[in-house]
Amino acid sequence: MKLHPHDMPLPANPSFPQKPAGDVFDFIVCGAGSSGSVVAARLAEDGNASVLLLEAGGNDVPETVTNPAQWPLNLGSSRDWGFVGQPAPGLDGRRLPLSMGKGLGGGSSINVMVWARGHKEDWNHFAAEASDDAWGYESILRYYRRIETWQGTPDPTRRGAGGPAYVSQPRSPQPVAEALLNAASAMGVPVFDSTNGEMMEAPGGASIAELRIRDGKRETVFESYVRPLLSRPNLTVITEALVTRLVFDGQRVRGVEALVDGRPRKFMAHCETVLSLGAINTPKVLMQSGIGPEDELQSHGIPVVQHLPGVGRNHQDHLAFGCTWAYRKPEAIGGSGCEANIYWKSDARLSQPDILQCQLEFAVPSPPDTGLETPEHGWTMFNGLAQPKSRGRLRLSGPDVNDPVLIEPNSLSEPEDMVAALAAVELCRELGNSDGFQPLVSRETAPGPRDRSGMIDFIRRSAVTYWHQSCTAKMGRDTMSVVDNELKVYGIDGLRIADSSIMPRITTGNTMAPCVVIGERAADLIRAAHGLTIHSKPVAQSV
Repeated sequence: MKLHPHDMPLPANPSFPQKPAGDVFDFIVCGAGSSGSVVAARLAEDGNASVLLLEAGGNDVPETVTNPAQWPLNLGSSRDWGFVGQPAPGLDGRRLPLSMGKGLGGGSSINVMVWARGHKEDWNHFAAEASDDAWGYESILRYYRRIETWQGTPDPTRRGAGGPAYVSQPRSPQPVAEALLNAASAMGVPVFDSTNGEMMEAPGGASIAELRIRDGKRETVFESYVRPLLSRPNLTVITEALVTRLVFDGQRVRGVEALVDGRPRKFMAHCETVLSLGAINTPKVLMQSGIGPEDELQSHGIPVVQHLPGVGRNHQDHLAFGCTWAYRKPEAIGGSGCEANIYWKSDARLSQPDILQCQLEFAVPSPPDTGLETPEHGWTMFNGLAQPKSRGRLRLSGPDVNDPVLIEPNSLSEPEDMVAALAAVELCRELGNSDGFQPLVSRETAPGPRDRSGMIDFIRRSAVTYWHQSCTAKMGRDTMSVVDNELKVYGIDGLRIADSSIMPRITTGNTMAPCVVIGERAADLIRAAHGLTIHSKPVAQSV
């Protein structure tokens, strides 16, 4: 009987010492999250290429990871980088907790497991910014067909059937999820069978969510891509390995320095190094290695290797404002607790949805600043901005690995975001207070009826994030771009970036699936550049 990767035994030591870990490899991939796991696995498919995957966190087998219902317990734990934003004037000076996954699987090990591939216009925007149709929607559809094992109604144009990523919908969604779809339909929001089919090409819609849950357990991207290859002698995975700096030979990256179990190590790459550390740590490593805005580097005594003013700029995230209702009686929670979602427009003239609503089947406490009480039993619409206009930035606090990055989200700094936020909350309240929910809920507890000024106050004080930080080392062709269409860092040889930081703008919906696409695209480009043989045919190569 063939074992599913979940059933494969793990080595006793979390650093997988089934083979000696030397210091020189063909490729080094830094970060085992939703992009890095893909890059490492695809490069290791060629048995002649030696691949090192470094991960700062630990394993992905704790109960809080594998049990979908326990994902909130990971927030603030050792599996969370635990970033906190600087005080934001648009949030009445509040500092937002900015969770980010730390460990094998990265964000896919602690998130809500929602699979959302991004809207058609997101990918066409990527293609325009990169001047490369290989990033456009038609090309990306081919990637998704390669990636997915979709368990729903077949859609040969948009869905995959034999890929590593198992994607399914809840078999029996809870009544509150069905109530949301009925309420949306009654308001004129079209209801789709699948979030990631025609709905991602439409002006908006509602659907049952698609999740990365298999046989009742979370399936991380590491689980899908890397674990089946762990027995290969050409793939080495080292956990508790914090990448600190890049190693240069002139303008070429030759490898990385890292702290492995707290001890310094140096690893060298014959071919290329890939940073997949996420939208905070990737720019941090770049800047502390000498790649970034020269004035900031010089202010911390960091020798400038390459002046790239866009490193750490263009920070984006999805904001959410929790609207909550009390249940009449306790209701069951299905899967991850998120079984339905809505994408909609705040203005019909927009080219794509700018409102993102994910329904949670439990009551999420409002921030203390709101002064609102949370019902013991209830549901919350995690309701917010899919296409925020506000842009933040990252700053160094010092040159050393233990010097934290200063994250300035700049949330709600642009007036358009408040206009969209007001429309999102209005839509949410209309849905939750509609007749279809009356058998389930007794009252609205947040925000409740307010005038415009009171609603703006609620939005500023209740805003939290979806933990979808991105765009801090963007792909493009202008002076603020950090990577080109092939994800190569401008002015530097032997270095690519593959994670959410390369997005020119944040995608519509949860960012895990787009990060998997970025990993696949990076792997294709690297394999083509080095003549690696592969098991899956590359798609949409650009030269």
